Amino acid sequence: MSQRVQIFDTTLRDGEQVPGCQLTTDEKIVVAKELEKLGVDVIEAGFPISSPGDFRSVVEISKAVRGPVICALSRAVKGDIDAAGEALAYAKYKRIHTGLGSSDIHIQHKFNSTREKIVEQAIAAVKHAKSYVEDVEFYCEDAGRADLAFLAHLVESVIKAGATVVNIPDTTGYCLPHQYGERIKYIFEHASNAHQATISIHCHNDLGLATANTLAGIMNGARQVEVTMNGIGERAGNTSLEEVVMALRVHKELGYETGINTQLLYPTSQMVSKMMRMPVQANKAIVGRNAFAHSSGIHQDGFLKHTLNYEIMSPTDVGVDKSMIVLTARSGRHALKHRLELLGFVFEKPVLDELYKRFLDVADIKKEVNDKDLVELAREAVVA
Repeated sequence: MSQRVQIFDTTLRDGEQVPGCQLTTDEKIVVAKELEKLGVDVIEAGFPISSPGDFRSVVEISKAVRGPVICALSRAVKGDIDAAGEALAYAKYKRIHTGLGSSDIHIQHKFNSTREKIVEQAIAAVKHAKSYVEDVEFYCEDAGRADLAFLAHLVESVIKAGATVVNIPDTTGYCLPHQYGERIKYIFEHASNAHQATISIHCHNDLGLATANTLAGIMNGARQVEVTMNGIGERAGNTSLEEVVMALRVHKELGYETGINTQLLYPTSQMVSKMMRMPVQANKAIVGRNAFAHSSGIHQDGFLKHTLNYEIMSPTDVGVDKSMIVLTARSGRHALKHRLELLGFVFEKPVLDELYKRFLDVADIKKEVNDKDLVELAREAVVA
């Protein structure tokens, strides 16, 4: 039986922290509605205390979106929590996401505090948030570098205080996958009430390991993942929603499922990219322009013989119309023959061999040969 993994989308909060990606309230509502269609379980709509605009955005998203839980971020400070609670007044399903640092680096150099005071402040924050909402998530910032025994104690304390979800962020993208997985496992083994709450994971991509760390967290018991479309976010970005969802779908043997309509992944990715003015890199997994493009002759030949030779998922699974055979100087005769036939030209082998030589000459100059170029080459071959 499959185990459900909750998708917590923070595109509109952590993702929007990227310089130049800020959205208006109306734009955020458009994105939030698309995320609702996509099937996310939680939308982190903003950080209400940070600005009047963010407060208003959380209010309006709460009114416009009725399916997912609407979440508002706060620090473990009374004023922040009050603002989050007020902003969520219209939400059908509401959650306050509060927290503070858990590593000694943060405790000493960010909060100028002690472990004991951090636990006291955490408990007080959760209890205050509970006066506004039943669903309270607590984040243990920089958990990736926290002392494990203290981290487990902090988790146990906030669950006892009423937290329904506890977030174990690798805030700086520091951990290797096996290390992060071991942290999640340690929490379940050493926080006596860990199974009474949902353990959530929030990974950053500073070492390019956010997706791998997220999967390691899932396999060690976490059941909520905090992600963004296209992996946007602070510095090198957050865990990519589409990568985690498709990794779980492709690897059905792991036994996990999400509520995501995967055929909406590509259109949602494009919409977010356009609205946030953040281009998707061409080789981005799942939604990049080249994710289903084949240009090497060896790959093209294998793909044309059977798609499974070089594709582990169908492009239609993620909302892409079809795979692409890109004709370059690296392409082989099989790919050229296939494209010519699609254009209505069929040649015997001797003619095709001669045409292929001329094709390579053009490809060396143009780098990529388009259909117009092929039609000209084919007509020349017909005349000859």
